[in-house]
Amino acid sequence: MSDVTLIVLCAGNSTRFQHKAKKQWLRCDNEPLWLNVTKRLSSFAQFNKIIITAHEKEIRYMQNFNDEYTYVIGGNTRQESMANALNEVTSKYVMVTDVARACVPKSVIDNLLCEKDFADCIVPVLDVSDTVIYHEETINRDQVKLIQTPQLSKTDILKKALNTTTEFTDDSSAIKAIAGKIKYVKGSSKSKKLTNGDEIDDLPELKAACNNFFTGTGIDIHQFENGKKMYLGGIEIPSDYGFKAHSDGDVLIHSIIDALLGAAGAGDIGEFFPDTDPKYKGADSKILLKEIIEFIYNVGYEIVNIDLTILAQQPKINPFKNDIKKQLSKLLFLEKQFINIKATTGEKMGFVGRKEGVAVQSIATLKYYKWK
Repeated sequence: MSDVTLIVLCAGNSTRFQHKAKKQWLRCDNEPLWLNVTKRLSSFAQFNKIIITAHEKEIRYMQNFNDEYTYVIGGNTRQESMANALNEVTSKYVMVTDVARACVPKSVIDNLLCEKDFADCIVPVLDVSDTVIYHEETINRDQVKLIQTPQLSKTDILKKALNTTTEFTDDSSAIKAIAGKIKYVKGSSKSKKLTNGDEIDDLPELKAACNNFFTGTGIDIHQFENGKKMYLGGIEIPSDYGFKAHSDGDVLIHSIIDALLGAAGAGDIGEFFPDTDPKYKGADSKILLKEIIEFIYNVGYEIVNIDLTILAQQPKINPFKNDIKKQLSKLLFLEKQFINIKATTGEKMGFVGRKEGVAVQSIATLKYYKWK
């Protein structure tokens, strides 16, 4: 068995990335970038274990894509994510890369593995061809190197080096700070890093997102409760009763949330906002929807349209359709023309017909964010 573990860092917030989706969730054909990068690297060498660091709100979703990897929740910084991942490493060596290095060639991996016994950290570097100015003085560019990832380290040394409050931007800097031995090997200009998003044109190997559409359905039902405000589609409906629920009971928004999560293959509303959690007691459903919308965009989707069917004997829905549409348009970042609302009664049959509650069915269609 291999004595090298691979760690792929994917827990970042992509704050500098000028695209709607997080960089790790850009789709390459039908694969998110983090999976594409991991598969690529794992095809170059046999690893003892492959560890993926994930944002805490995305880790469960990531686990849908591959059962062969170990997933750990990342931290607020690269170093915190590294520490969490290293807790799962038992091999002698560990190779660490950032998902932003999307097209690392096999030659770089080979160079790292060939030198692993000759230093505490093996680092790919590039020479600098341009003139370099430092503090307004020209310096010898032959003495300047550009550091890249992946980097290959002795696991025990890296754990020791990161056991500090000092923040380092890469593994070699941390190991050098404790007087570890660093060996530099040839990197590659193909290992370009996705940072701001304008580097995409320099990565022709990455396929564009495919043109698939994804449909999900959501159904929610709530009974009436006297003396409570009624919220439907994010607006208040004049009434002497509202909906019995752990949150504010907005049955329409809850239905939309499930439809969106269904289209993305991301579970249901209860997995994100369990009714056993007291922090969601009386929660504003608009806030819950905003969180789900942020998730949907972060993981690489755009909303195409929403179709709603409201089953209610009372209250009368038609007078409020337009106000609901306007509110949903704001919440979903979707033009009104792509939101359809239908309403029907229970024809005095069943719990709806007996005026005991309301049911809503939603259908949502998503597509991949077109980043290329």
